[in-house]
Amino acid sequence: MLQRLLHFLDASPVNFFAVKNIIAELESAGYRRFDVQKPLGRVAAGDKLYATKNDSSVFAFHIGQKPLADAGFRIICAHADSPTFRIKPNAEMTCEGGIVKLNTEVYGGPIMSTWFDRPLTIAGRVILRGADAFTPESVLIHVRRPLLQISNLAIHFNRQVNDGVKLSKQKDVLPILGIIKDELERGQMLMNIILEEVNRQRSATADDILDFDLYLADAQPACTFGAHDEFISSGRLDDLSMCYAGLEAMLATSVIESPELDNVSAPAVTNVLAIFDNEETGSQTKQGAGSPFLASILERIALAQSGTAEAFYQAIERAFMVSADNAHAWHPNYSEKYDPTNHPQLGGGPVVKLNAAQKYASDAASAAVFAELCRKAGVPCQRFVNHSDVAGGSTLGNILASSLPLRGVDMGNAILAMHSCRETGAVADHEYAVRAFTEFFRS
Repeated sequence: MLQRLLHFLDASPVNFFAVKNIIAELESAGYRRFDVQKPLGRVAAGDKLYATKNDSSVFAFHIGQKPLADAGFRIICAHADSPTFRIKPNAEMTCEGGIVKLNTEVYGGPIMSTWFDRPLTIAGRVILRGADAFTPESVLIHVRRPLLQISNLAIHFNRQVNDGVKLSKQKDVLPILGIIKDELERGQMLMNIILEEVNRQRSATADDILDFDLYLADAQPACTFGAHDEFISSGRLDDLSMCYAGLEAMLATSVIESPELDNVSAPAVTNVLAIFDNEETGSQTKQGAGSPFLASILERIALAQSGTAEAFYQAIERAFMVSADNAHAWHPNYSEKYDPTNHPQLGGGPVVKLNAAQKYASDAASAAVFAELCRKAGVPCQRFVNHSDVAGGSTLGNILASSLPLRGVDMGNAILAMHSCRETGAVADHEYAVRAFTEFFRS
């Protein structure tokens, strides 16, 4: 189970690849694409469907035995994006000595200093000219070697560096790409690399490339560490670890045997895995949790099953959502930053997140539901509440609930260094989350 997670992390340097890899596993398990531009048709118990938006979000559905009006939906939500740096258009900046650096902008809220002095690469999608202006072609690229680095200024020029330095997003975090060896490279170094990667998949010229969505990514693979290999070190644990735990549970419940069900290839209740994009920038995009996209698909599924809109409204009232986004683990060097009685530990199991200002969807009733599911799965369950003097963040749960009045809980596995280029989690927690999510889909 752990090796599958590590492989997924390495193969998913950005949101587009995470979605591509999730789709590959869904299709291997018998899920078929639902083209949202076409009529859905009828759905029946056991049907396995998935839909995508923008190639950066994916929504999977396993239709249950019980009518939606009677049983509702069981929904696990997570997000595929992580804080990083986006490469701007016209990105090459040639400096003295022929050194080329790239112009970037910050995506989300990374701990910028953690990106310094480490091998980086680029990944994302390249848009090519298509059959007509409205249907360009998209090709994913991932340069699988160290390609760039954001280098620190030597301490001799910045004696206060260890006292804390304010970093400029426009000046200090621009990565070095290379040194011009041939005048033909001037202004074309990045494009040459992009074109080389595109041509690994299909023949193209520079004129075929219309635009791109490319990001920086850590070039070092995910790994375990610790005296007992009990910790995970990787970029993008927030939130790809939750995406993959949800996927593992979805696949584990693809065939459910029960003497109470006539069709053993379907769960009792319709299961949904919703992987959104752009959580790190507020979710207010067509592929984010603030979009009505998921609500529209759920309504179409309810209509396809029952023929009435009333079934959809009843299904939403009976639904339960698990908003899975990583939580803050207690840090042994900074105990003063945490609530004195609610600070989850690495390896202590899934964490229910609570907030009096309603930053999270959890309340006592929904937290009790999730804790009971954990108990049935033989999994420990923890609570996170912010230190009252420290402002906390928000996540998918309440954003989604603003368009769908879902009962639900915000939770996640505890990690250290959230939004660092490399975050730290616990091996045991991944297994705990998969077991808890599997129990959720089976109950």
